[in-house]
Amino acid sequence: MQIHALRTGFVQIKRAQQIGVGHGLARRVRPFLDSTWTDWLPTYAWAIEHEEGVIVVDTGSASGDAHLRSWHPYHRFDVRFRVEAREELGPQLRALGIGTSDVAKVVVTHLHMDHGAGLPHVAGRPTVVHAGELQAAQGLSGRLQGYLPGQWGTGFDPQGLSWQGQPLGPFESTAPLTRSGDVVAVQTPGHTPHHLSVVIKGDVNIFLAGDTSYTQDALLVGQVDGVSPDEGQAQNTLQRIRLLAAERPLVYLPTHDPESASRLSTLDVVTPKASPVRLAATLP
Repeated sequence: MQIHALRTGFVQIKRAQQIGVGHGLARRVRPFLDSTWTDWLPTYAWAIEHEEGVIVVDTGSASGDAHLRSWHPYHRFDVRFRVEAREELGPQLRALGIGTSDVAKVVVTHLHMDHGAGLPHVAGRPTVVHAGELQAAQGLSGRLQGYLPGQWGTGFDPQGLSWQGQPLGPFESTAPLTRSGDVVAVQTPGHTPHHLSVVIKGDVNIFLAGDTSYTQDALLVGQVDGVSPDEGQAQNTLQRIRLLAAERPLVYLPTHDPESASRLSTLDVVTPKASPVRLAATLP
């Protein structure tokens, strides 16, 4: 099995989004008031070459600004993109010799624009997402939360995952993504209430983390970002990941961490900085 890190351009966000400041509503408002930006951060999609077919995890950003036009203040004032056409998902898959028909499954960690803008490149391939995430993205409520369904392309018809798989460490249930069960989804709510991550199981687990945190350092210290709706839920997810890393070597790969690709290539594992503590609650 081979895992490819596909950098679909770069994004800038406010520093108070990358690292949450304060608590409660004040933490979530702070990114709108912050005048400081992060450096240009990568936006990774992932391609897993598996004997059952290629699994694409997230689809990254798209070039141009068509998928960014929105009245929503966040899209207008709090995020910037730098993406070339050759950096989009489709050209990168083709450069690896992977055609659309080779893609057995597309998994979307959550439906924010920098994770779903590349979906047209894999249109028609079986696509899965957390059912709750898909529901949250619908209608006026979804638009108020910043989802942009128009970017997903025509024919986007994902299936919700069934969480009936065996536990994985502190994760009480999983959703198998392969018949062999060596690639699974786990529920990692926080950045969105129905966010998921993907784990490639082995002697060293590979954890494709989406936006559970923006960096590995944030994971290690339990630092919640500035946009997660429920701070306690996000902290609980980070604690579960640290517990999993304490049980078996784990390579942690967030979408926007500048070090993710190099950690994948060297299998640089997480070293938790503190002893695990009791979890606050179980997942629904």
